[in-house]
Amino acid sequence: MRFDAIIFDFDGVLLESEYELNRLTAEILTEFGHPHSFEEAIEHYTGLAGRHVIEVIEGRIGRTLPQEFHDRMGREAKRALADGIEPIAGAIDFVRSLPTSLPRAIASSSSTNWVRTHLTHLGLSDAFEPHIYSGREHVERGKPAPDLYLHAADQLGVEIGRTVILEDSKIGVTGALASGASVIGLAAGAHCLDGHANILRWVGVTHIAHSFAEVADYLA
Repeated sequence: MRFDAIIFDFDGVLLESEYELNRLTAEILTEFGHPHSFEEAIEHYTGLAGRHVIEVIEGRIGRTLPQEFHDRMGREAKRALADGIEPIAGAIDFVRSLPTSLPRAIASSSSTNWVRTHLTHLGLSDAFEPHIYSGREHVERGKPAPDLYLHAADQLGVEIGRTVILEDSKIGVTGALASGASVIGLAAGAHCLDGHANILRWVGVTHIAHSFAEVADYLA
């Protein structure tokens, strides 16, 4: 393999959570009187999490979201944690195929509890430990700043320029490119609609993969 380490985003790279959460966000916002299509949610909220997505939503609708919205989303998040979410096609086999000697980490905007719980659902609970890092918990500036990727590489003991990062969103890709790593724009999830690869190219990614088989070919 041409790299010394690999860093994964999580939502939309290993887990179909970007599709599920954006579908749900559009549905609930529409119910609360702020009509949103799924495509609109994907365009504006993919790659965001926690307070950041709330800030963007409120900025777009021009008002503060009611507590009922937060309560509904909280209940749905708990359900997802309990029931699990489908993996991105090919993700599990790809992770299991990596050489055991290859350093790897997850750098996610989501909480470490979210990531670890879903890794357990996917049967990958030991695949990344202890290198699971959250933009909410491990750095002051989350994505699109490069800080989380730099932190992950530092913890792995690898130069960032010798790592490759898998990202699916324009927010994640922006930070990954700024870190100095090689970046693969992954357009394999159900949330990657027509034109998604072009969005990633517009941000600056030159290597696009539409499947984990294409990722493996590039890394070989």
